[in-house]
Amino acid sequence: MLGPRLDERTLRVWAAVEAQSLGRGGISGVARATGLSRTTIHAGMKDLAVPVATVEPAAGRSRAKGGGRKKLTGKDPQLAADLEKLVSPMTRGDPMSPLRWTCKSTTKLAEALNEKTHRVSQRTVCDLLTAQGYSLQSVRKRLEGSHHPDRDAQFQHIAGRVKEFQARGQPVISVDTKKKELVGNYANKGQEWQPKGEAQAVQTHDFGKEKAAPYGVYDLGRNEGWVSVGVDHDTAEFAVETIRRWWQKMGQAIYPPAKRLLITADGGGSNGSRVRLWKLKLQELADESGLEIHVCHFPPGTSKWNKIEHRMFCHITQNWRGRPLISHEVIVNLIGQTTTAEGLKIRAEIDRGKYPKGVEVSAEAMKNLALERDEFHGEWNYSLQPRPR
Repeated sequence: MLGPRLDERTLRVWAAVEAQSLGRGGISGVARATGLSRTTIHAGMKDLAVPVATVEPAAGRSRAKGGGRKKLTGKDPQLAADLEKLVSPMTRGDPMSPLRWTCKSTTKLAEALNEKTHRVSQRTVCDLLTAQGYSLQSVRKRLEGSHHPDRDAQFQHIAGRVKEFQARGQPVISVDTKKKELVGNYANKGQEWQPKGEAQAVQTHDFGKEKAAPYGVYDLGRNEGWVSVGVDHDTAEFAVETIRRWWQKMGQAIYPPAKRLLITADGGGSNGSRVRLWKLKLQELADESGLEIHVCHFPPGTSKWNKIEHRMFCHITQNWRGRPLISHEVIVNLIGQTTTAEGLKIRAEIDRGKYPKGVEVSAEAMKNLALERDEFHGEWNYSLQPRPR
């Protein structure tokens, strides 16, 4: 109880006093009781032998200057340099590096250093790496491929269109497909609080064939979303059907006087800028709803800038982390219960419709669309006007 409250010098002096008071065998007895070494207790006895009048104030030190074990980097000047060579980013591509093709754990680093005649432990490697400014890092998804010369201009164009629509009270939505999920008692990344030793058991192998394809619609102005959990293929028809359900079950009630709808979407996938079926189905939706549907696609390689990615999908993933998605109903319930401190609300339902792949749209059908392309990058920015019945 007393030991942790004393500095090193006071502790060894106190242990020496106790040993002397016990007489013969006192040093061994105190060593066993306190865990201090006999050498430390003997050092305390030497401190006691010095007259009190000649003892200098501690001045913040518990050891004499230069006392204690010498640092490894002092005894082995080459140690820090060899460790730097093993972990330096400049040597990651060096085929001659001993750790080129293995995980650079501190245990492996210690083994590699010991092979170089150094004498270090795994714990020492941790301390040395920290001292050299290293820390555990994961990879970051930041490289977006080649940049289109008008990338920034398209971002500004999208931002301007969003502000224009919102200022006039017209709906603006961000759409995208979430990653397909295996349906069944399979492992799901992440951790969840469970009673100790009672982790939920799941299948060893993920060989399931049944999948769920969540397609989302995110309302930028109201921080609300809709997700259709598909059981068939992720096609452009499925994407537009999800937008239709959002409009019929959410959007129409929120924006009763709306005449126009702005959709921001990625440049690829089921809602890609070059997908004919996407434009055809949007035209059908425009005809049914009477809305002018305006579309702005993000430039190639910039899908992560789509608002739905970091305002809705990431929170859905966080909400079901560590839980096996055993059925489509479970997926719908987990999505529907996803909320955030900013007030995000999501509605979800299963879409059991069939959406065959490989549907071809002829050039003649494309000519009949009421498609108007913008002057600025008409392949990315266009609108579909409702045709008269």
